[in-house]
Parts: sequence; C-alpha cells; structure tokens
Amino acid sequence: MLKSIIFFLSCKFKNKFSISDKMVHEVKKMGKRKFFFFDIDGTLAVGTPGDQYVPESTKLALRKLEEQGHFLAIATGRSYAMAKNHMEELGFKNMVSDGGNGITIDSKLLEIKPLDYNKCLRLIDECKEKGFIWAISPDNATRRLAPDERFYDFTHDIYMDTVVKEGLDPRDYDEIYKVYIACYSPEEDQLESLKELPWCRFHKEFLFVEPGDKSIGIKAIVDHFGGDYKDVVVFGDEKNDLSMFTGEWTSIAMGNAIDELKAKATYVTDDADKDGIYKACQYYGWID
Repeated sequence: MLKSIIFFLSCKFKNKFSISDKMVHEVKKMGKRKFFFFDIDGTLAVGTPGDQYVPESTKLALRKLEEQGHFLAIATGRSYAMAKNHMEELGFKNMVSDGGNGITIDSKLLEIKPLDYNKCLRLIDECKEKGFIWAISPDNATRRLAPDERFYDFTHDIYMDTVVKEGLDPRDYDEIYKVYIACYSPEEDQLESLKELPWCRFHKEFLFVEPGDKSIGIKAIVDHFGGDYKDVVVFGDEKNDLSMFTGEWTSIAMGNAIDELKAKATYVTDDADKDGIYKACQYYGWID
C-alpha cells in the first residue's frame, strides 16, 4: 500500500517535483502509525524498587519509535498521582493510569473513574466485621488514609505515605479509588465481598483493590484519535498486564514475564534488562 502511494505521487507530480527522502518518510509515517503502550516495572524499568533504571537500549528504542511518528504511552496500575512523576521522568506525555480508569493525553489528565462505591463500602464493612486491617485512597493523592497505625505497623510500606485519620469513615467521601487490605495470602479468601471487585497482590503483606483492566484505557485513547485497535502494541511482564493482552492487537511479553502472560502473548522477547524492548521492535521492523 505504501509503495502504491509513493508510486502514485511520483507519477502524478513527476514534472513538478521529485519525491525526496523526507517526503517518503512522512508518507510511511502516515501509513503505519501505531499505538504503543508500556508497563513500567519489569518492562520499561528494571532493578529493585527504589533503585530502578531504564536500560539505554530501551531509551534508544523509544526515541526511534517517536521519530517514526508512533504514539507512545505508559500503561500502569498506579494512580495518576503516583505515576505522574514517572511519566515525566521517562519522557512520556501520554498514559493509561489507575489500572485502565485514568487517561492522560499530551500531559493533560482527561479522566479518572473511581471504583464501584457501594461494593467498596461492603468490602470495608466486612473487613471491620472480620478484623481485617484496611486503608483507602478517596482521591487523586500520593497518600492513603487509614483509621489507625495498624496498617503501617503491619506492612511497613514505603510505596506511599499512610496518613492516620482517627474515626475514618469511607462514607464521608464521595468516591473511592483504591482499597488496601493488610493480610497474608490466602487470608483474603475469607472476604466474600472482595470477589466483587478487581484486586491484585504485589506484596506479601497487603493487597490492592484497584481497577484491573488496562485495555479499557487503551481503547479509550485509540478511540480518541480515531485509530484502529489492530495498530495497538502492548508490552508487559506481570499479572496486572493480563487484561491488556488481548487478541485485538499485538501483545509482547518480556522474557522475565510470568508464564501466564507469555502464554497469551503474540510474541515473547528477551528480558527487560537484556534489550528486550529494542529487540522486539527490531523483530517487527518498527525500528532499524
């Protein structure tokens, strides 16, 4: 198709001007623009929390993709407040945050949808009844609220600040974006209302109740630009990336990804710290 367009232009205007390399490049960009979405931890960034870095080969791949005119975005389960700095530090302007419920385009936050309010209230009520330690994020902030010191004492979590608000009542807030439950697996099986909400566990001491379908945010962004889902490319490595590994587009699992994700992938590349992103982009011919 691209060759036909270029040939048409060269024939139609052969007496007026020549087709320059720059024009060919622009035509190619028009015809093959893709929408790339990258998970952060274990995909873009490698290393241990607090000591993470982006491999030089990954930075180079991103730069080349951008030069080709492709759309680049982060796709993360983190809240917008917790992911915004990472987005900027990594040089991105577009992002799916809040597990698919947050949309940022050209550095502007367009939308964040909260969790189902009544389901969250039922879960918290059950936690109180059964003695589970809990906390919430009732807004777009870089801290969580807890009714007492037990959450921090149990988890010692430094991912985000835990602010104690005595007498905390979730019904005093209009929205709930995340719920945190401190317990060891499989103790959460005792919580019947947890089965009604999306959740995941990244730490042995507590779990996150948070939106869990990144594909929703991905589709919203592609729809915003009037794009085609088949032009989407996603990169991921963990359980919370499963939702964006669909048959509607190209899904690339890192070599360090969990087996369940690799089984759903269109292609499995090398580890994130072994030039995995760069190699995958080369394999598909998206970069030289």
